[in-house]
Amino acid sequence: MAKALDLEEQEQLDQIKHFWKKYGNLISWVLIVVLGSYAAWNGYQYWQRDQAAKAAVLFDEVERAVTAGDVVRVERSFADMKEKFGGTQYAHQAALLAAKALQAKDKAEAARSALKWVAEVAPDSAYRDIARLRLSALLLDAGSNDEALAQLSAPFTPSMAGLAADLRGDVMQVKGQKGEAVSAYQSAWQLLSDSPDYRRLVQAKLNALGLDPETASPATATGSTK
Repeated sequence: MAKALDLEEQEQLDQIKHFWKKYGNLISWVLIVVLGSYAAWNGYQYWQRDQAAKAAVLFDEVERAVTAGDVVRVERSFADMKEKFGGTQYAHQAALLAAKALQAKDKAEAARSALKWVAEVAPDSAYRDIARLRLSALLLDAGSNDEALAQLSAPFTPSMAGLAADLRGDVMQVKGQKGEAVSAYQSAWQLLSDSPDYRRLVQAKLNALGLDPETASPATATGSTK
């Protein structure tokens, strides 16, 4: 009986050897690829965490510079953030923060540059939309109406679409295209149904142009839309 078991075990061993001889190389390579991918993934996750931690420290520096009103530090720390951690959300947040501080210190060109960078490179649509809205407003203030419209031409996310339409109406007003301004404000009024305070502001603009959005008809004692 023991001899029969020995023969059976030997047969199984021979089958294993045959299988390994035939597929062992392939299995080894598959294991190398799988384990290598796992190691690479862990390494990438560690790198991302390390980058985020370092970016957070530099973002704090930008924030402190903004709070202190030190525009030189704001520009320097934001430049460092952009260079070293430009792919992180911290960098895009820092750009929005820096742009606001730079604009307050009459450095409009630097503020526009920071916002344009976010609008072009941020993977998050919310950051892009905020940057485009603020950049459009700054361009409008600077008299660059066509550039402002260019920033407003691409689609916005639903939460930002009403604000973009309102700003587009402002640009059209400045350009003297009141019909287009009315159309933009009407769109904004409809899109801002969940923002009653902002909607009242848009309604006031429409009333000033001779239209009541509640009835979609000319308001009393107001100007022409032509």
